[in-house]
Amino acid sequence: MSSTVLTRTLTAVLGAALAVSVLTPAATADPPDTAPGQTEPHGWELADQIRKEVKPPRIPQRPFDVTDYGADPTGQADSTEAIADAIDAAAEQGGGKVVVPAGEFHTGAIHLRSNIELHVSDGATVRFSQDPDDYLPAVKTRWEGVELYNYSPFIYAHGAEDVAITGGGTLDGQADDEHWWPWKEESNGDGGVIETEHRDQLFQWAADGVPVEQRRFEDSKLRPNFVQFYESENILVEDVTLTNSPMWMIHPVLSENVTVDGVTLDSPVGPNSDGVNPESSKNVVIKNSSFDNGDDCIAIKSGRNEDGRRIGVPSENIVIHDNTMADGHGGVTIGSEMSGDVYNVFAEDNVMDSENLDRALRIKTNSVRGGTVEQVYFRDNDIPQIGGEVIRINFQYEEGDAGEHTPTVRDIRIENVHSTGGAFGLYLLGYEQSPISDVTIRDSTFADVDTPMELEHVRNLRLENVGINGERYDEVIDVGASG
Repeated sequence: MSSTVLTRTLTAVLGAALAVSVLTPAATADPPDTAPGQTEPHGWELADQIRKEVKPPRIPQRPFDVTDYGADPTGQADSTEAIADAIDAAAEQGGGKVVVPAGEFHTGAIHLRSNIELHVSDGATVRFSQDPDDYLPAVKTRWEGVELYNYSPFIYAHGAEDVAITGGGTLDGQADDEHWWPWKEESNGDGGVIETEHRDQLFQWAADGVPVEQRRFEDSKLRPNFVQFYESENILVEDVTLTNSPMWMIHPVLSENVTVDGVTLDSPVGPNSDGVNPESSKNVVIKNSSFDNGDDCIAIKSGRNEDGRRIGVPSENIVIHDNTMADGHGGVTIGSEMSGDVYNVFAEDNVMDSENLDRALRIKTNSVRGGTVEQVYFRDNDIPQIGGEVIRINFQYEEGDAGEHTPTVRDIRIENVHSTGGAFGLYLLGYEQSPISDVTIRDSTFADVDTPMELEHVRNLRLENVGINGERYDEVIDVGASG
């Protein structure tokens, strides 16, 4: 729809209609940071409190050098057992710093334990095996928001407390056009790709309520995540570089008190290589990191469909600041696996700068996923280049309105955001039975977009001192079907 048509449509419509653990405030349409009589922190005050209360883990700093346990720094021999022995030795003494020194190390799955820091030193590269058998036996994990037993993530912690991955070295997943990625990209000869049969079966098991223990495949074709913390707390990932990921890169699930700081997430090639995906996790800070991804840079999730509703744990209290984002499907994304709800997301002082970054802020859902997203705050983000929509909220993702679980998205506040380029400034598509509601955008500019706005079923969109392609908007918009 052209900007001229949209302007006429909106004019007609307007003329006709005129913590760590206790940090979830009630929703309001356009709440101040501190409401009268309110005792709990709210808005950006809440973000400040989350930052203060999310603390790094406390881990003894006694060193355990993996080469002392037989790890090979030339990369010629497999070091899986040696790294495991070093972790076990540290754990037996109450915890410690497992040091990977400078060199090149080849390994299969690394399983972290409580009170363990895996320190990948400057000059160290850990290359992960390309053989799926090196990630067996299967472990409990989530795959696209559904629980099952599958290949171990390359680095995995389950039920751990005080755990960290640090250092200036590199973790290389070695995924490429011959390993891991083909399962998503190559035809299965039956209208899908290699992973389609197992992906569809997994989703059907969840729909049918099959017990998680029974959700297993022989010769699974579901790619593992790179780093996953499952049902864990007090987590730090700091300074390391992750590259060539088979799928999602850093994936905290059902976890709490998580910090990602100064990490380089470099996987612009390959399918589903999201950077950081907190899922059903609480009190998460992502800061000072660099993203260049083949999918969303950050994607906040809470489980898919029946499984997300069965577990019923939201993602909440997520603070994202001082990051740089290059290629990706979205800079800050919520969904689509959001059936368990998402609350209190704060993103500020990020730079999103690539013509290959499709969206800056993205919320994607449908009536099969369902779920509620509310209290999303997005301010002081600089967007020198963008490829698609600056702000995209879409209820027509994948299946569209084909289910019985109508989503709710409300209370979105965008301030002092400035962008150049892209297809749309605002792209907001809700449902007639559930309009996107209470979105406030103020003191922001969207320059050189092809189309200022595409709106469908939106209620109480408040534009205050907003410039789009040089035209100023100060108005409240309610719109039904798109013109």
